[in-house]
Amino acid sequence: MTASNPKVLLLGSDGQVGWELQRTLSVISEVVNTTLSGQGGLPLDLLDRDAVAATVRQARPDFIINAAAHTAVDKAETEVDLSRRLNADAPELLGQLAAELGATVIHYSTDFVFSGDRDQPYKEEDETSPLSVYGQTKLEGEQRLLATGADALVLRTSWVYGNHGNNFMLTMMRLFREKGQLSVVDDQVGAPTWSRMIAEATAQIVHQLGMATDESAPPLGTYHLTAAGVTSWYGFATRILELMGDTCKLQPIPTAEYPTPAKRPAYSVLDNTKLKRTFGLQLPDWKDSLQQCMADRAS
Repeated sequence: MTASNPKVLLLGSDGQVGWELQRTLSVISEVVNTTLSGQGGLPLDLLDRDAVAATVRQARPDFIINAAAHTAVDKAETEVDLSRRLNADAPELLGQLAAELGATVIHYSTDFVFSGDRDQPYKEEDETSPLSVYGQTKLEGEQRLLATGADALVLRTSWVYGNHGNNFMLTMMRLFREKGQLSVVDDQVGAPTWSRMIAEATAQIVHQLGMATDESAPPLGTYHLTAAGVTSWYGFATRILELMGDTCKLQPIPTAEYPTPAKRPAYSVLDNTKLKRTFGLQLPDWKDSLQQCMADRAS
């Protein structure tokens, strides 16, 4: 590996996190971007195992960063096979290829691997018990990737938002402009995490791993990577509304009044102590990140 300029193969570079990763990684590494459409990078369909293998072997990267996934939580309840192929089969294949080439895989997972039946932040080693197909397939992806024996880092994050793609923040901003009143669930608790913060933390991890010797390399495995602070979806929406200065009226409601195909955890706050202890990284409070994100959008 060229410590000062590792080669990164980025999968899903047109997604929320992938879009931000393109910029942050380009400062410290040579980046090969891939997207399903081929716009903004090489065309690559993760469902095509032969194409994935050929792309990885041709690129011969030092790092494979997988920012692609089936993230439509409710659709996954009926798209079980598609969800499993993207969220479980693909990470396992990437692990096998990384082991073959001596590369390191960085893969993103989710707070939805937990059931949410507690009231204190989840640590990496806590028991998992996903409530949805999305959570189940993401957990399976973690397990199958790590079982390949490849050098692999699983980064679990939560409630991802940003100025690109589809997410809660952008949906709320649109609805606030369209409606005079809106009801939002107030009994699901987590940590909204800006996609740029995830990308910047990932870039720092890549830099640290790229510069490390065999003796000084941080341990890989599973880490939690979320913003500091805690809120509900209603609290998240309230802060977005405040920053917009809109006049839409918000009404807090329980989950029971907003049924969805997929069941969500009531409490999915993640403990980030391990990430801070190992890599020296701590993401800002979600309120500060949201303010910066929305300011960037307005500028």
